Amino acid sequence: MTEETWFSLRLSLQVSFLATFFIVIIGVAAGYLLARKKFPGRELLDILFTLPLVLPPTVTGYYLIILFGRNGWLGKYLYAWTGWCIMFTWYAAGLASFVVALPLMVRTTRAAIESVDKNLIFASYTLGHSELKTAWRVVLPLARRGIIAGAALSFARAMGEFGATLMLAGNIPGKTNTLPLTIYTLAGSGDWTQAQGVVLLLTASSAVFLVLANRFGRKA
Repeated sequence: MTEETWFSLRLSLQVSFLATFFIVIIGVAAGYLLARKKFPGRELLDILFTLPLVLPPTVTGYYLIILFGRNGWLGKYLYAWTGWCIMFTWYAAGLASFVVALPLMVRTTRAAIESVDKNLIFASYTLGHSELKTAWRVVLPLARRGIIAGAALSFARAMGEFGATLMLAGNIPGKTNTLPLTIYTLAGSGDWTQAQGVVLLLTASSAVFLVLANRFGRKA
């Protein structure tokens, strides 16, 4: 493995861990909200969380540029206040991975929470526990295996993200070239031997997290 490949591996792990950290926090909250609450706009919110799962990653990347680009709806305020733009940084790769992998966490967590026995939840309320305490001490512990499975799936998806990352972060050697982007560069330059090695590395790492997701998913 070359130094560039090692850099890409470290960057992919760094991006995936960062994305998964926020995915777990937001995904669990969104999954709980969709599973336990009924409110106007619930279906619309569910669609918004699911869209990145079905849209081509390049389309998702385009929307992220519209939102977070230097002249984007949110990016222009960030640039005006700080003079910093997220595009073409490794943070952009993390954002792209977060958005693309989040639906897996939301849907898995929602299913896990919906499978919790409602009688146990009502019993907790009867004992005088608040909804927050019930969620923390009853719902989430019982749904934990599904949550862990969702986190593993999300991490694997973040590791393999390509299209949205290319759109938002670019393919800058030594800066934003994650493993999928390195494979794209090596294949484009005709270095098939090196590309094959990186492909096997990414496949093996993704397979490990899929095994973990399947194991926890079956137990859930």
